[in-house]
Amino acid sequence: MAFFEARNLHKRFGSRVVLENISLAFERGQVSGIMGPNGAGKTTCFHVLTGLHQPDRGEIELEGKSISGLSPQRIATLGVSRSFQIMNLFDDSVVIENVMLALPEFRTRRLSFLGGVFDDTKLVDAATDVLDQVGLAARAWEKATSLSYGERRALEIGVALAARPKILFLDEPTSGLGSEATRNLAALVRRLREHYTIVMIEHDMRFLFELADRISVIHWGQVIAEGTPAELQANKWVRRSALGEAALA
Repeated sequence: MAFFEARNLHKRFGSRVVLENISLAFERGQVSGIMGPNGAGKTTCFHVLTGLHQPDRGEIELEGKSISGLSPQRIATLGVSRSFQIMNLFDDSVVIENVMLALPEFRTRRLSFLGGVFDDTKLVDAATDVLDQVGLAARAWEKATSLSYGERRALEIGVALAARPKILFLDEPTSGLGSEATRNLAALVRRLREHYTIVMIEHDMRFLFELADRISVIHWGQVIAEGTPAELQANKWVRRSALGEAALA
C-alpha cells in the first residue's frame, strides 16, 4: 500500500475529457515528480488529488484511507498541503503573518487578523520555526512585498508547511525563477525532503530529474510512462520527445 495513492481517476469538463484512468502512487519520504507537455492534464490532476476538483470516477487514498469527495479544507486537515503556480500571499502583511495565518492553532482559535496575534509567543515561535525551514527567518518582520520573487516562492512553500502536512504538493515551483533562484529552490527542496513527502509538477526537466526519486509522465490525460529519472532517460518515447530533449540537455 502506497502512502498516497490515486486509482483510475477520470475528470471531464463538459465534453472534454481531461483525465482518463489516471493511477499514481507516492511513497512516504520520497520526492515524486509529474511532468508532461502543456495541456496534458497535470494541473487538473493536482486539483483532483488535493480536492479542488472532484473526480468523476476513481479513488484517492492517504495512508490507506479514502479522501475522495472530501473538501479541500478537510483534506488539508488530514495532512495534504500545496502551493500554486500563481502565488497567493498577503502582500500588505509582514512575512511572519502570512505563515501565522496558516497555522492550525490560528485557525482553531479564530484569532483576529488585526489584534492579539503578535502577542501570542507560541504562535510567533511556531511561525518562526517554519520560516527558518524555508530560509526566511531573518526577513520575518518585513513586508511580503519586500521579498524577491524567489523568496516569495519560498514564503508560499512556508505557508503550505505551516499546516504541518504529511505530504506537500508543489505546482510548478520554479515558474518565473532565474537560474540562481532555481538553485536556491533546489537546495530548499533537498532540505525539506528530509522531513516531508513531496510531489512536484515541474516544467524544468533538469530541476525535476535532479531531485525526484520517481517521475510520472502525463500526456493526453493519461500516465504514459513512469519510473526513476534514469529509467525515463532510457525510455525511447521520452528520449524522442521534447520532454526528453529538455531532460537530457
